[in-house]
Amino acid sequence: MSTRLFDLAKTIRSKNAGVDRITFDVIFADRAGYERVCRSGALSREAVCRIFGIAPDRITDHVHFDPALAIKFTLRRAAPSGSPGDGDIFGAQQYGPLLDLEVPQ
Repeated sequence: MSTRLFDLAKTIRSKNAGVDRITFDVIFADRAGYERVCRSGALSREAVCRIFGIAPDRITDHVHFDPALAIKFTLRRAAPSGSPGDGDIFGAQQYGPLLDLEVPQ
């Protein structure tokens, strides 16, 4: 049985990390949900590449931070924030593909 990441995490967000990076935070309300996602590999480096259709070298950081029950990863932007064609200057709308991510039991 699987559960959507949206139903396991209390916070899923993205934001700028400078002009050339976007950082993502997935924070859990309880250890069980956090450990389930960690154990499943649903947000591994490889999974992040698949979810966002990017090459592995675009991931600059990928951290499981146990004390905060959080998974954080940072991606290099395809183009700097605010450059022509940038549809999300603040990087705040990039987390959408994570919401319906299915996490296996």
